Amino acid sequence: MVVEPGPGKATAVGIAGILLAAGKGRRFDPDGIKNKLLQPLPGGEPVVAAAAKSLHSVVPRVLAIIRPGAEDVADCLRRLGVDITECASADEGMAASLTHGLALVSDADGWIISLGDMPYVQPTTIAALVDALARGADIAVPVCRERRGHPVAFSRHHLPRLLALTGDMGARDLLREYPVVEVATDDPGIHDDIDTVADITHRHGGRQISG
Repeated sequence: MVVEPGPGKATAVGIAGILLAAGKGRRFDPDGIKNKLLQPLPGGEPVVAAAAKSLHSVVPRVLAIIRPGAEDVADCLRRLGVDITECASADEGMAASLTHGLALVSDADGWIISLGDMPYVQPTTIAALVDALARGADIAVPVCRERRGHPVAFSRHHLPRLLALTGDMGARDLLREYPVVEVATDDPGIHDDIDTVADITHRHGGRQISG
């Protein structure tokens, strides 16, 4: 089911944002020296800061899940007013970070689950997902050019299933097994994650840049 974003922005009160920022980023730097989340984008802003600001501009309550010892990431996010938690089991996969964060904000009416290495997602996209939850969606995803992307929104209806997730697949299985509302958007940032150095130096919001 595809829906167009409504004319207004639904209130985000009761919705929590979860920013997953606990990955190793080995594709970016196999030696593990450079943290891709802290690398500056063409405008100078760190990757994870741009992702957090987009989410936090729509959802007042945001919890970022980071790796133990990632103090530089924590400091960057705290300056933006984002809450921080360390996931000791982050190496077990994305589901470990997600369930760790969800347990801490399980009182919310729903969640926008964002990735810390996706800095180009537009606030209007996140607002449209919040609106989809307000209209009754239990799962909502943005769609651009007929392809799904991130972030993903869940209502409380799926909390038990989310908390039971394991491994590195995140919530992907739930999107296959249960009805999903697809929110149409022209935001190419829903597909653009930072996996390699080239993703920063040659791409800006889904467009090639020079210089």
